[in-house]
This record gives sequence, C-alpha cells and structure tokens, in this order.
Amino acid sequence: MVYFDYYLIGINIIGFLLFMINTWLYSHTKSGQVDAFLTIISFMGGSAGIVLSMLLFDRKAVKGNMMSRVFVACMLVIQIVIVLIIHGFIKNDITVAFWDFFNEHKILILYLIAINTLTIIAFAIDKINAISHKSRIRIVTLLALAFFGGSIGALIAMYSFKHKIHKDYFTIGVPIILLMQIVVLFFVMNMNLKFW
Repeated sequence: MVYFDYYLIGINIIGFLLFMINTWLYSHTKSGQVDAFLTIISFMGGSAGIVLSMLLFDRKAVKGNMMSRVFVACMLVIQIVIVLIIHGFIKNDITVAFWDFFNEHKILILYLIAINTLTIIAFAIDKINAISHKSRIRIVTLLALAFFGGSIGALIAMYSFKHKIHKDYFTIGVPIILLMQIVVLFFVMNMNLKFW
C-alpha cells in the first residue's frame, strides 16, 4: 500500500467516528455538534467513513441535515474518481471534448434529456402544490433527481419557478451536484479501459 492509501484509511476512520459522535451529540444535547469538522473531514477524503456511519447510525434525512448529506455524497463520488485516477484508471491522453463524447453515446443524451425534463416537471408540481397547500414532493426525491443527472433541470426549475431558492441544500447543493457530475463525466470520458 502507498502512503495515500494509509491516509485514506485513517481519515475515513476519523470521519466514521466523528459522525458517530455527532449523532450522539444531536440526540443528547441542544448544541455542540461537530458539523463543521465533518465538512472538513469529508473534504479531506473522509466521506466514505462518514457515509458508512450515516448508514449505520442515522439514516433519517431531515431538513436540518440535508445540506451536509448532499455535500458528503458528492464528495464521496468525487473522491472515488480521484482514487481511481491516482491508481491509474485514466488515459495518458486526456480529453475534454464533451460534445464528441455525447455524439458517440447518444443514449446518454436521451437519458439526460429525460431525467432533466422529469426534474423540471417534479419541481413544477411541487411549486404548484406549495401554492395550493397540497401534498408536496419530498426534498429527498427532488435532490435525488438532481443527483442522478437532473441537476441542470433542477437549476432551471429553481430559478424559473422561484422555487427552493432560499434553501441552501438546493442553492448550494445542486451546483455541488452539477460539479460532481462534471467530474464523473470527465473521468468516464478519459477512463483507461485496459484495467477492466
């Protein structure tokens, strides 16, 4: 193992333990959470440990923890890509010709059109239901649509319908999701297939 792998193991153990402590603090105190430290640890590479701890100790997503969950999920995906790049799963001749890639993979264009259209429709329905005081679409559902490819549709809907523009897990979270998707797309375009 290289030093980087040892670092990742250590920072993820710290992330796991810190989230476990944070969950205990939320359930036993009114303040004193370590959310800021979790964000730093996640940014430093500990997002896998945090996600594992979330899955084991605190699966419930509520408005209060939504932004941190969006951030940690995006960081996890980006960090997986970085680890794959460091371990050589990328070509030597890197390209950023996104349009050429989309021309070669038209099914991806169709998927992105479909998921972004669905995302816009979901945001529109949620906005109409908010005005009419009817049953709303869950925040997790709207964010999941953005996460799985509908981030551009989410941004269009948010600012066209003036919906969810005062919620940080949308105004900050959706651009982070879009950044994550660009990183993943860049990696997939330049993936070294000789390892597969």
